[in-house]
Amino acid sequence: MVCNLIRYLYAPFLLVGINGAGIALVGAGVSRWWLLGLLVAAIATSFAAEHHLPYRPEWNSSAGDRGRDNAHAVVNEALILGSVTAIPVLAAFVTVGDMWPHAWPFVVQVIVALVVADAGITFVHFASHRVGVLWRFHAVHHSVTRFYGFNGLMKHPLHQTIELTAGVAPLLAVGLPVDVAAVLALAVAVQLLLQHSNADYRVGPLRRVLSLNEGHRFHHLKWAGVGDVNFGLFTLVWDRMLGTYFFDPVRRFTSDDLGMADKPHYPSRYLAQLAEPFRAGGACTAATTDKKPAIGKDQAGGEAAA
Repeated sequence: MVCNLIRYLYAPFLLVGINGAGIALVGAGVSRWWLLGLLVAAIATSFAAEHHLPYRPEWNSSAGDRGRDNAHAVVNEALILGSVTAIPVLAAFVTVGDMWPHAWPFVVQVIVALVVADAGITFVHFASHRVGVLWRFHAVHHSVTRFYGFNGLMKHPLHQTIELTAGVAPLLAVGLPVDVAAVLALAVAVQLLLQHSNADYRVGPLRRVLSLNEGHRFHHLKWAGVGDVNFGLFTLVWDRMLGTYFFDPVRRFTSDDLGMADKPHYPSRYLAQLAEPFRAGGACTAATTDKKPAIGKDQAGGEAAA
């Protein structure tokens, strides 16, 4: 009973419940600090779901990486929150004109922000697998060998800053309100928890549209070359346009499938990971001996990805 509730209600609870509560509270004029409470609730729910219904039980156990992952989470979440706080100052330099649709319902404004941010962050993510200097920083995220909620915030802070800038700068240029940005920040954190979750949840046909853990595991496979798949943050719409969408319903994953084959000894300590992109010879590619499947077909039913 509990397992079925988690399997089918965990994702809706975070996507609709937590995000919806954030939209309702901020839209009603309640202090934005309540969003931190919702974030804590989302994190607690994520770990509870992973404990009771794990995709792989061993991924719930620390491999000596819990302290590092906590450090990444605290630093990168602080960067997200700090960027929201700094929006009034940033807007003075970035805003071209106040063209934001303030008169639209608050929920619609948030959806507009999500769509724009999804595009910017996805395309930077795509570029990060093809541009050497970006990959040096993004490689930190691909060094993981177990898949669980906090992996989403395991990023080099400089790379996260680049991604956030690409997602938020176009919004700031047209007058993004702080309240909308605050809810967007919550939605990003919730999405990263779900996208990298070790919970064995299901979303049915929505797995072909939303960028959640079933599809994102393929992005972390050690495929040959740097042309990975499923780059989207919130959706897989841009992957379908780029021809990088892929899903195989029968594929199961282990720790041996994750990471970077050409960097099996990538630094595992937090400070060492921060320094690695600046180290001589620190650049690496996502190369491996694992054969990459043809892109463009959903093997669940032969659906064209484009």
